[in-house]
Amino acid sequence: MGTPDFIREIRADAGHQLLFLPGVSAVVLDDEGRVLLGRRADTGGWSIIGGIPEPGEEPAVAAVREVEEETAVRCVAERVVLVQVLKPVVYPNGDNCQYMDIAFRCRAVGGEARVNDDESLEVAWFPVDGLPELEEFALLRIKQALNDEPTWFAPAGLD
Repeated sequence: MGTPDFIREIRADAGHQLLFLPGVSAVVLDDEGRVLLGRRADTGGWSIIGGIPEPGEEPAVAAVREVEEETAVRCVAERVVLVQVLKPVVYPNGDNCQYMDIAFRCRAVGGEARVNDDESLEVAWFPVDGLPELEEFALLRIKQALNDEPTWFAPAGLD
């Protein structure tokens, strides 16, 4: 889907200035303990599934929706595993954004993993001990989803 319509409308007035936006990500596990990953069309790298909630949409609902839209896998959000403000990004068109990501551990409940939109080149299940190369963003979320620690967040005063 790319950029949601509501952000395009904001950009019409805001130009390229920094927008602080909500984001969600999902570590989806199946009954075998495998992790669902998508190989991103924009970077070519593998990652967990994520996106931007629509106005008024609950974060867990957005995470579940994003997973199904991108992979055709139906899932249930089980718990929040991480809340983190990400570093600002500048997109090739000059737009500046900074995201507050809420990551969820999700359990797959149906559907067959496949590329279901234009945001992914491939979609596949991977055993935890056989993950492809991933950025720290995805690795931290997978680690937190696999343990029973409380929700992770950056402690106040640490930069």
